[in-house]
Amino acid sequence: MLRSLLTRLASSVLVFVLIAIGLFLLVRLAPGDPVDMMIPPEAGGADRQAYIDAMRERLGLNEPLPTQFFIWFGGLLRGDLGYSYSNGQPVGQLLFDRLGPTILLTGTALVLGLLIAIPLGILTAVRRDTVVDYGITSVSVLAIAVPSFFLAMLAIYVFAVQLRWLPSSGMHSSGRTDLQDLLIHMVMPVGILALAVAAPLTRYVRSGMLEELEKEYIRAVVAKGASPGRVLAHAFRNSLISLVTVLALYVPVFLAGAVVLEQVFSWPGMGQLAVSSLTTRDYPVIIGFGLYIAALVLIANLIADLMYSVVDPRVRSRR
Repeated sequence: MLRSLLTRLASSVLVFVLIAIGLFLLVRLAPGDPVDMMIPPEAGGADRQAYIDAMRERLGLNEPLPTQFFIWFGGLLRGDLGYSYSNGQPVGQLLFDRLGPTILLTGTALVLGLLIAIPLGILTAVRRDTVVDYGITSVSVLAIAVPSFFLAMLAIYVFAVQLRWLPSSGMHSSGRTDLQDLLIHMVMPVGILALAVAAPLTRYVRSGMLEELEKEYIRAVVAKGASPGRVLAHAFRNSLISLVTVLALYVPVFLAGAVVLEQVFSWPGMGQLAVSSLTTRDYPVIIGFGLYIAALVLIANLIADLMYSVVDPRVRSRR
């Protein structure tokens, strides 16, 4: 078990390094120059070129690309993600300051999505080919088909503009920092992101449960007189492997949806920072955000790998 964990950790570190290299090259080779976004409106002619040369030298962009990479990678090995071109602050601190709101949004939505998906998935499996099954499946397919940003704009129009029940943006109202105000601001972004999570997971839970309910051991459990609840518990536990796998694979899609919703709802998280950095070509922040996402995805896959041993003892015995 320990050897398997160490091997998995080593491979994750290697993948992270390769992702870091790829991110640096993709961002630096993309069209555009961040210095163009910093030129004062009044600068022109010789002053404009002098300003560009001075800024490129200050930011290290006048160096050859290999030199820029080794300087940046050396800083990365020391835990230094560099400094933002826009405001000169450390990238690590900028992202850390935005990490809390992002975790609050995505964590709450993930928990809520699972609380919705698991019961509904089990219910549709038990009531297979009934009105309940068709109804829940149709709603989940519709939720998958409709983009989250469209649902977000529709929710803002209905609940914020027309009904005036909920705020349209931000984490807090002006002058307020209390929990009640935060919860009110969370309703729409968390609800829509939770729906985006619950819709596909409901179908995966349903599929996993149907597969388990048709196996021989379930018939044996029923023949021994087990209650329906105990039968469902056996089937659900054995279907968890597929659910854990799907959750690990779904992390990038989930985080991408969070980035879009943070922008729509002006949620002050890492996604909103990344989008604003894209518009200003703030290379260090863009790369830092990509590395954060890569780390989260690798950690999620590592946790999923460890969960297999918890969910299914047969996996533990093979390691």
